Amino acid sequence: MFLELIAVIVAGIAGAGVMMLVSKISGGQLPRWLVPVAAGCAMLAAAISSEYGWYGRISEALPDGLVVADRINEPSWYRPWTYVVPMTQRFVAVDIDNLQQNTERNSVFLADLYFFGRWRPVQSVEVMVDCAENLRADPTFGDGSPPVWRDVGPADPILSAICRQV
Repeated sequence: MFLELIAVIVAGIAGAGVMMLVSKISGGQLPRWLVPVAAGCAMLAAAISSEYGWYGRISEALPDGLVVADRINEPSWYRPWTYVVPMTQRFVAVDIDNLQQNTERNSVFLADLYFFGRWRPVQSVEVMVDCAENLRADPTFGDGSPPVWRDVGPADPILSAICRQV
């Protein structure tokens, strides 16, 4: 976060410098208020670029065993451009390398999910999926009670990411 703040400040200084150079080349014909406007536009462009590039940077840096199962694109009222071009705010990755197959039913697997969010710490959860029945058991109480299975269908991104790998 700190490095992104530094990058935005440097972009503002660079934008102001470029506009000052353009003004000097034009012989001082441009209004002086264009310098802070150029700095602000450069800072806004750097911040937007950083926000849109977040998903690509993080997903490319994932270890080999993690596969992105689902991306969540959410528009924000304070980012009106996200209504035009959706931005990935969070995503779910499945640890495919460490899937545990049930010894009694070969179609049931235990998997680790990792939830990544912009400006949020990574969270992990274990889920069970039944590839034959298109069922998923999300975490319940953690007290040893039996899992609560839900029919999610074959189009569920988590179910399909796990079952496609096995």
